[in-house]
Amino acid sequence: MERIDHALPWSNLGSERQISVFRFGGGERKAYIQASLHADELPGMRTAWELKKRLAELEAQGLLNGVIELVPVANPIGLGQLLQGNHQGRFEAGSGKNFNRDFVELSASVAAELDGHLGDDPHANIRLIRQTMSDLLDALPPAASQLQGMQRVLLSHACTADVVLDLHCDTDAALHMYALPQHWPQWRSLAAHLDVKVGLLAEDSGGSSFDEACSLPWLRLSRLFPEAQIPLACLATTLELGGQADTGRVEAQVYAEGILAFLAEQGLISGDWPKPAHQACEGLPFEGTELLFAPHPGVISFLRKPGEQVEAGDEIFEVIDPLSDRVSTVCAGTSGVLFAIERLRYAQPGFWLAKVAGREALRHGRLLND
Repeated sequence: MERIDHALPWSNLGSERQISVFRFGGGERKAYIQASLHADELPGMRTAWELKKRLAELEAQGLLNGVIELVPVANPIGLGQLLQGNHQGRFEAGSGKNFNRDFVELSASVAAELDGHLGDDPHANIRLIRQTMSDLLDALPPAASQLQGMQRVLLSHACTADVVLDLHCDTDAALHMYALPQHWPQWRSLAAHLDVKVGLLAEDSGGSSFDEACSLPWLRLSRLFPEAQIPLACLATTLELGGQADTGRVEAQVYAEGILAFLAEQGLISGDWPKPAHQACEGLPFEGTELLFAPHPGVISFLRKPGEQVEAGDEIFEVIDPLSDRVSTVCAGTSGVLFAIERLRYAQPGFWLAKVAGREALRHGRLLND
């Protein structure tokens, strides 16, 4: 195991933050795994520790066939953001920016550099594109903030990987994941290993989130240069490991073993690994996700649990105003999977309270809710 520490720029006087990357194995192929980019989403960090121990064992046994890079703490900035005992890990406090938005979009710059240089050898194209991505990131002007510096470090390690796993969670949720629709056939096995309840698929959900900053450039380049052989060479996903309270030891160990079994299927690990214990879930269009809101203030009672299949018209939650005795029941407007609910139990204007993944497109344009 090799540990690589990157000091972040613009640290406060008298203090310093760093990103630590743990590198296991060797070889041409590579997987990259990071956890808790939203720093208050800790199931991924707990799972990353299990992965770290297991990868050290597998490396010592000579079972790694490629490089596996692990970043257990992807966001040291957000880890320190506590306000009156509540963790504020989703947005950078100084700027208000979401930690998982506005990663550098590389396809346009890569296309400008490589116009006329890509041919009919897919492996040569992959090597050239990855090297160009790394060179372009290195050539950027100095980071203007600690957040920008952190994002560049993370992307610089991930952009050269064949497989990228960005471990997140929702507030109170069943396991779900986000990916390109073109990659869903390859992700079905991971979904079956982990008992993921739904895959949410979109080519561009808006906001330049980390996983799309890794995978989407390959899709765009393949369309910009149709005469060249450009595979979709970065299999990247945001994997939502349940809800924020799901940091149990057993769950983390199960998640880690499922991820390792998937990486073994990808040829990165040798040895005997179990087949998926579950059926692969359905991949649904991210545009089909319905966000449910309360019609007025009040205390919330949820009537269904994350992970349940629901039909249009099913009651999802009720909103109770104890002063006026007004009670409103909010129902699903689409059939699908209730995959996440809000942890807070007081309705406020503009805040979603439940998410249902359906089969029919309901939204267009920017799909991410910050």
